[in-house]
Amino acid sequence: MKAVLWDMDGTLVDSAAVHFRSWQDALAVEGYALTHENFVVYFGRRNDDIIRAYLGAQTLDKTIDRISLDKEERYRAAIRRDGVVRLPGVEHWLKRLAQDGWKQAIASSAPRLNVEAILEATGWASCFAAMTAAEDVAISKPDPAVFLLAAQRLGVPPPRCVVVEDAPAGIEGAQRAGMRSVGICGLHQVHADLNVRSLEELPDDAFDRLLAT
Repeated sequence: MKAVLWDMDGTLVDSAAVHFRSWQDALAVEGYALTHENFVVYFGRRNDDIIRAYLGAQTLDKTIDRISLDKEERYRAAIRRDGVVRLPGVEHWLKRLAQDGWKQAIASSAPRLNVEAILEATGWASCFAAMTAAEDVAISKPDPAVFLLAAQRLGVPPPRCVVVEDAPAGIEGAQRAGMRSVGICGLHQVHADLNVRSLEELPDDAFDRLLAT
């Protein structure tokens, strides 16, 4: 019994530019000019955490909801219109892990509708036996809840799970969940059990070796 829990943005797909433009446009309506540096710092967290980081902890819930809905509608419209960039090596590993008997799930901080939009654009829905998204947990990464829930939905104990992530918060969440981790070093420098620039760099036995150590 073994499972791989995949983060989505920056791990399965390169959607950072689409997110940045969507956040910029939505926050501009509120009079906030988002820089790329600030975007990178909070990319991968839940929207309520991100908006409060930008606009202040006192930001009203109704304001957060309005901005979040606007941003995500812009994002999904862009994905439906332009598609999304699949990251190198992902197709290979999704198929290989399935052939080798690994269960797979998405464990993302993104809203469920975003995950569904990405799966529709990529055609990868059949690869995953479970999904956890922002609506499923009360606290975002680095809290381990999203990973623990994904493992529970797969019926695989945490020590038999490997998390694939590109963000420091996600790697910390995996560690706190008692899971091994593969870190994709893209926008962030991460410190996982195994760190690569691309999944294409992984040796054929990489996931099995992580569970064996």
